[in-house]
Order: sequence, then structure tokens, then C-alpha cells
Amino acid sequence: MSRSSTARVVAAFAGALAFLAGAASFLRRRRLRRGGPMQDVKEIARRLAEDPWRGKLEEVLELVGDGYVAHVPGAPEPIRGKAGYQEFVTTYLTAFPDGTLTVDEQIAEGELIATRWTARGTNTGDLMGMPPTGKQVTMSGITFGRIVDGKAREAWLSWDTLALMQQLGVVPEAART
Repeated sequence: MSRSSTARVVAAFAGALAFLAGAASFLRRRRLRRGGPMQDVKEIARRLAEDPWRGKLEEVLELVGDGYVAHVPGAPEPIRGKAGYQEFVTTYLTAFPDGTLTVDEQIAEGELIATRWTARGTNTGDLMGMPPTGKQVTMSGITFGRIVDGKAREAWLSWDTLALMQQLGVVPEAART
């Protein structure tokens, strides 16, 4: 094969690859808009974090797998299934009805997703047996999750509970020296 023939074959192959990449990107965006099972793990994790605070808890429950397990520091046992997820989220929605949660950053690799987030709200409802304080809080956290076939399967949550309790005035702040 001559050099010009080889160059044409390589150019045609590169063009075909570019076309396929564009088509795959288009199909992925279309699936995301439709909310189908092939949603991007970042989008699913973002919706799980932010949407309950936007009044969309029932919609988000469709993204939680039946065998879902979440590991939360300080919890006596893991959170399990849709009912466990709903109960966990409702606890904080009740305590901070004006609350918001914003995804700050995400990193994904296959079915694994790390989400760094910031939550803000005013404590005007009971929080796990503690009466409301009326205080505003801001806390940051990280959720490391596993999403398979468009459903959350497992999550590990981490946030500074001590700082939250200090902002609420339940635990005194450390003395500054």
C-alpha cells in the first residue's frame, strides 16, 4: 500500500472514531435528559445529595437500590434500603427545613464516586431528640459511593459532627489560646 493510501485509510479511521465518540456523547446526554437507567454516576450522586433539599425526596428514592447500605459515623448500624435512606434524610430535613446541600466537587471512576458537599440551614426542628436551637449552621462533608446500573448501592458518609454540635451550641467550642 502506498503512503497516500495508508494516509487516507488512517484519516478515514480517525474520522470514524471521531464520529463514534460524538455519537456516544450525544446518546449519553440524551439518556441523562430522559433520566433513564444509564445516567452518569456523577449526576445520580448529585441528585441523591441535592434533590431531597429541593422537595424531590420521592423522586430521588427511585435512584436508591433495594440492597442499598450507607455507613455513617456515629450511627448504631448502617442505613439500609430505600426506607433507611428516606428516614435518614427526613431526620435532617425535619431539623433544618430551610436547609440546602450543594455539591462542590466530584470525582468518578467507573461505578465509584466521591462527592464533596456543603450543607447550610437553620435548626428549627428537633434533631434526634434535641430541641431546635434556632441557630444557623454550615458543614462540609464527603460521600464516597458506589452506583451500579443507575442505582445507589453503597455509600460512606463523613462530616464533622463535633463542629455541627458546636455550631448548634450543644457542645462548647474549644478554648482559644
